[in-house]
Amino acid sequence: MVHVSILDGYVDEPTCLGVPPYISPYPRYIAGAIWSHDAHAPVTYVTIDQVRNDRSLLTRIAKSDVLVVIAGVSVPGRYLSGFPVSPHELIRFLREMPKPVKLLCGPAARYGFGMAGGKHVTETDVVHHVFDVIAKGDGEIIVSDLLHNHLNSEKVDPTACRTSPHTISTFAVRGAGIVSQHPFFPAYLISEIETYRGCSRSITGGCSFCSEPSKGRPSFRTVDEICDEIAALYTAGIRHFRIGNQPCIFSYLAKGAGDVEFPKPNPQALNRLFRGIRTVAPDLKTLHIDNANPGIIARYPDECRRIAKSIIQYHTPGDVAALGVESVDPVVIKKNNLKATAEEVFAVVELFNQVGAQRGANGLPELLPGLNFVFGLDGETKHTFALDYEFLKKIYDSNLLLRRINLRQVIPIPGTRLSEFGEKNIRKHKMEFQRFKRKVQQTIERPMLQRLVPQGTLLTQVFTEAYEGKLTFARQLGSYPLLVGIPGVFPLHCFYDVKIVAYGFRSLTAVPFPLDINNASRETLEAIPGVGRKRAIRILVKRPFRNKEEFLNSFDDRAVAQTLERFIQFDVLTDEQGGCP
Repeated sequence: MVHVSILDGYVDEPTCLGVPPYISPYPRYIAGAIWSHDAHAPVTYVTIDQVRNDRSLLTRIAKSDVLVVIAGVSVPGRYLSGFPVSPHELIRFLREMPKPVKLLCGPAARYGFGMAGGKHVTETDVVHHVFDVIAKGDGEIIVSDLLHNHLNSEKVDPTACRTSPHTISTFAVRGAGIVSQHPFFPAYLISEIETYRGCSRSITGGCSFCSEPSKGRPSFRTVDEICDEIAALYTAGIRHFRIGNQPCIFSYLAKGAGDVEFPKPNPQALNRLFRGIRTVAPDLKTLHIDNANPGIIARYPDECRRIAKSIIQYHTPGDVAALGVESVDPVVIKKNNLKATAEEVFAVVELFNQVGAQRGANGLPELLPGLNFVFGLDGETKHTFALDYEFLKKIYDSNLLLRRINLRQVIPIPGTRLSEFGEKNIRKHKMEFQRFKRKVQQTIERPMLQRLVPQGTLLTQVFTEAYEGKLTFARQLGSYPLLVGIPGVFPLHCFYDVKIVAYGFRSLTAVPFPLDINNASRETLEAIPGVGRKRAIRILVKRPFRNKEEFLNSFDDRAVAQTLERFIQFDVLTDEQGGCP
């Protein structure tokens, strides 16, 4: 019996995220391929962060017959709960591991290792000597071929790809159980779900910097195939899902996809999909989306409005439609074959505000747009930054909401048209980019956060993830969650309801709600509006308080006491709020 180990070094691609708390389809499909070959084969799944924290896991992996490494970043991100593996780590960990047949899968195998925006990728040549197969094709197909060829890597085609989207239907279902080995399972693990691969704009070459057009024209999975996979994951214990592994969710089963650059959306198909997901996973806790093509939505506003309403009917609040804007400079748009003009993107932002700005049960608006800008593209000048800022300021001045603004420098991916242009503008405009980011953070992002979640807003179920001194960082589960700093040291990997008290440039400060005034730390008390250090110390000295009146009477300023009262429920003074899975 063949023992296979999967080392998840995490992926971050234009259409797929596999950095914790996300698990990408890669390990699930690969596990499914193994169990389709032998239903009883032992499969060990570990993450790169587990290996970093416990090197003894390498000894366990070394005893495997096959080791599959999943890795690669082709778009840069900001990470809190994990960080993608570097090629140098792989060399250090694997060079003294002779036994397993070792395969590298994912974007690292196809394009190389991209580790940061604005920097070229590290070619796979640097890790060739530690791998037997660099799988430039589909990992699950290549692993399946390896098993059928009795682990003879010389008989395996490293470029082999699925022949159709239906090839993975069995793998997707049979591999669902691998999620139980993820360290975040089950309470804080989000499964990224693929609906299709390929890009409708591949017929015109697509955006100059993007790797998706290389996957060809759209190739759709059926509604039943997707729902079968989600049902299997749900049965395995997953309660958090993101329909994010596609270039544009609004283009799923679109009419004319593959024949025209901007196919007509199919509202009926999207309604069937989201209704079907809710049917097979009735008690899910998160159902979000990711990518949306503003060029499609601007051309078909009526159809896309219907789709947005269907998503809102079945999803969970706090959802984000990430729009690939890249730039609103007409010169940059033309030279890089971008998706939409400034006027079109603005109309799409208005549409989402009209349909999805109402506040949901978790404290956030139902469905809002997020804007992704890319810098370092061909045609970019200092005027580009001015145009992009004017556009963002127009949105803010129009009293519209944005859920996120993502500003990043491009990674020139080999094989894209931008790779020929290189890093010229990245180097040239490095300082301009930093000035632009600071200006947007100070004058757009921070006041937008205050508009998005006003002081006193209750955010439910934020999950504590990390410490920085006596500050605990937490996030809700879902697409692009807001970073919440909770003053004080709270148990990690626990869920809290919190109320917003202050704002950073890209983060919020909040305190648990209801606050246990008799046990709260000084740092937590100080963060509440109107309290500060001196009043916090007085509270510490005078507590415990037996009731609301005793608490209010202890204050020198009744108005401050009444402000603080908004953050406390006096019938739970002695109960510790929060839940740890």
